Amino acid sequence: MTDPRDLMARYQDGDANAFRELYALVAPRLLGYLLKMARSRDVAGDLLQQTFLKVHRARAAYIRGTDPLPWIYSIAHRTFIDEARRTKRAIVKVGAEDAVPEVPANISGQSVDRAEDPVDPELTKAALDALAELPEAQREAVVLTKLDGKSVAEAAAIAGTTVGAMKVRAHRGYEALRKLLGRKAEGGAA
Repeated sequence: MTDPRDLMARYQDGDANAFRELYALVAPRLLGYLLKMARSRDVAGDLLQQTFLKVHRARAAYIRGTDPLPWIYSIAHRTFIDEARRTKRAIVKVGAEDAVPEVPANISGQSVDRAEDPVDPELTKAALDALAELPEAQREAVVLTKLDGKSVAEAAAIAGTTVGAMKVRAHRGYEALRKLLGRKAEGGAA
């Protein structure tokens, strides 16, 4: 696999092929992240294009030798926030009623390709509904650390916060999810 640092340095030097390789490397995962945040394939696709346009415009500001992925994710995150503010969305929906989005992890956080038991669609929907009820900062922390598999440091860089703050957001998000899912289980059993 090509090193993103090398691709970004070559891109800064004017190598158009390096940009194509960087896009091919980053775009699928970045689109997944944006899809989870925006909950719309069309909006996520637009945000992806806006993100790479901003990356192109700001490529001179990139610090050579650093990992460009947190920088690019941070641009994508800010682009999402700008879009959410522009459209005055108070709440970002995590899932539509009719369609459960593809998630790379099951409810326990285990990778779907490693899961021994099939994923329960009702449990998945309940988890996504509970995730939608979380405050945006906690939801983002859970999505980045559990669903996207980012380290706390990577998630903090993407969200533009400190590692400590990301740990707190993630922990509070996990605790809130446990309570919400526990409440739904009690309500469903009655």
